[in-house]
Amino acid sequence: MAGAGRARRNAPPREEVLATAMDMIAERGLEKLTMAGLGREVGMSSGHLLYYFHSKDELLLQALEWSEGRLGAERGRLLAAPGTARERLYHYVDLYVPDGHRDPHWTLWLEVWNRSQNADDDARARQAAIEGAWHRDLVALIAEGTSRGEFRRVDADRFAARLRALLDGFSIHVAIGLRGTDREQVLRHVREFIEDVLVTSYPKESSAPPPGR
Repeated sequence: MAGAGRARRNAPPREEVLATAMDMIAERGLEKLTMAGLGREVGMSSGHLLYYFHSKDELLLQALEWSEGRLGAERGRLLAAPGTARERLYHYVDLYVPDGHRDPHWTLWLEVWNRSQNADDDARARQAAIEGAWHRDLVALIAEGTSRGEFRRVDADRFAARLRALLDGFSIHVAIGLRGTDREQVLRHVREFIEDVLVTSYPKESSAPPPGR
């Protein structure tokens, strides 16, 4: 028991474990992420990892929550920046869409949602909280743009649900590497859709969206 206690005290912080898991997904793919392999990377046994996370499903969900926390901070910074609602909406879209095939965050997102078919109520609630944060920020941004006259008068909640469904569909295509669908094509499609159905008017000379990340 004393030896186990020392091992726990010497174990790396949970955040380090989660960051290492994300690095392994980025470098090797999700199929190469095993509890034993992750344990070797952080200097822990697979048994100790199970002590902390209880299951691989829980490890993956916590890794997704950790990654979402970082994205949420960046999203908050972008949405609080000066500029028009339209410009900030494009920043939101840019942050939402995967960087490319096998984007580690989206790879993890797809796996967690695939496993959610057999998840318990707590896991489902945590997954819903992730989606809810993206949705609330988008609703607030659309409502702001509407109040400022930049966007057409729409039901912000309904429009946000439809726009995120469009983003999710396109993003899955990018993340799995569907032939003929790359990130830049998707960004163009989404921006054209927004200009066609949401933006009230915009100067022709400045119709190009702001640069991406």
